[in-house]
Amino acid sequence: MTRLSVNINKIATLRNARGGNMPDVEKAACDCVRFGAEGITVHPRPDERHIRYSDARDIKPLIDVEYILKETLSLNLWIWSMKSSLLR
Repeated sequence: MTRLSVNINKIATLRNARGGNMPDVEKAACDCVRFGAEGITVHPRPDERHIRYSDARDIKPLIDVEYILKETLSLNLWIWSMKSSLLR
């Protein structure tokens, strides 16, 4: 059972508010794992105001721990998830 899964949405929200790529969401996810997190959680939204779909797709291959993708289910998001291999 996972003892600690870190939700990195707020890191992405901060990055989006600042513009650019600071803080780096991918690096933050990797750092959380390196510091002992047993999981990473993301909540992409249709408006991408928090984490972006591209972030969710790009983070998965970088980590070797539990990956929780919580999304607002819509047909478009489901199709996107299936195409990007996040549900496999």
